[in-house]
Amino acid sequence: MVKEKVVLAYSGGLDTSVILHWLLQKGYEVIAYMADLGQEEDFKAAKEKALKIGASKVYIEDLKEEFIKDFIFPAIRANAIYEGKYLLGTSLARPLIAKRQIEIAKKENAGIVAHGATGKGNDQVRFELTYWTLLPGIKVIAAWKDKEFLNKFQGRSDEIDYAQKQGIPVKQTKEEPWSTDENIMHVSYEAGELEDPARRPRENMFKMTLSPKEAPDQETEVVIEFEKGTPIKVRNLKDGTIKNTGLELFTYLNKLGGENAIGRVDMVENRFVGIKSRGVYETPAGTILLDSHRDLEGLTMDREVMRLRDSLIPKFAELVYCGFWYSPEMDVLKTLFDKTQEWVTGKVRVALYKGNVIITGRDSPCSLYDQAQSSMDETGGYNPKDAIGFIRINAVRLINSALRKNKSKI
Repeated sequence: MVKEKVVLAYSGGLDTSVILHWLLQKGYEVIAYMADLGQEEDFKAAKEKALKIGASKVYIEDLKEEFIKDFIFPAIRANAIYEGKYLLGTSLARPLIAKRQIEIAKKENAGIVAHGATGKGNDQVRFELTYWTLLPGIKVIAAWKDKEFLNKFQGRSDEIDYAQKQGIPVKQTKEEPWSTDENIMHVSYEAGELEDPARRPRENMFKMTLSPKEAPDQETEVVIEFEKGTPIKVRNLKDGTIKNTGLELFTYLNKLGGENAIGRVDMVENRFVGIKSRGVYETPAGTILLDSHRDLEGLTMDREVMRLRDSLIPKFAELVYCGFWYSPEMDVLKTLFDKTQEWVTGKVRVALYKGNVIITGRDSPCSLYDQAQSSMDETGGYNPKDAIGFIRINAVRLINSALRKNKSKI
């Protein structure tokens, strides 16, 4: 009897290691797939572990450059932040992981894909919406929504016990049970002791950034160059280091940002499924680039274009967060947002200091700023007398409103 093939999105961590073993016990042939998105991972060891558990094949796909070019940079161009704080590091990664998983399923003639996302979280939505958009009709096994799996495992403590009994090596312990998701854009932390929103995270938990207390007592100053809203170059003004490819630039800013304690966020957010969740994030390069990009737009973007675009940023961020990266409405928004970036070209000088991104200057060949017009010391192509009529016209409705109020008091 030919076994059904399942392509499992495998991280090498507790959940997917246990799920891999569980799927094998149910009689499936399991192909494990790992996405290299820049996380600190011994991929060779993870592959050996998956094969030891029983996977028939293991794919390890280097997706870092695609992640930066096709997912992170579009989000930077959109100034995408969810609920005013979260830079969407995990949210942006999931559609790329799922996209490649579907490509592997097609290559392997597998009719089933599986993931280890919890039934309470957002990732289940992100994975499954992508699966069904890119391959309608694909069968999905979501262990944390499977009755048999849930009867066996109530939570991570049960998984840890199971892994120990089955000889499956895992990093998680009952002493440090928080969940970590890592990629080149960020590290996220949730669950375990972090489920108490009043509890301060342990300092030794953080992986990408120093505490502001430990950061240098002097600024690190860099110049970041953008072309049509996309970062293309960074130059360190102190030592002259230059990085001018997406991956090198982002990696370098992660290093500098981490050393200068930039990019930590601790928040309670609204999950798509309706649950509030506490999440802690580190996003050094993303924070630096987003602040710099937004500043350059102030110099180069038309006011009304900016207002229109800004009104749509929450929707863009919500679509990313909720898993609609491949939706028709996202296609429309990305096209519109990229159009707004037509003139967002130039350089921004940035000082990094103890958790702060300090913009110290900017210039652009596409600038809309006219120093003569703005100057308080010369007319510069602007006639102040024109403001008389401008103000009077704008005052008409205010005067009428005031007169009505006065009449109503008589």
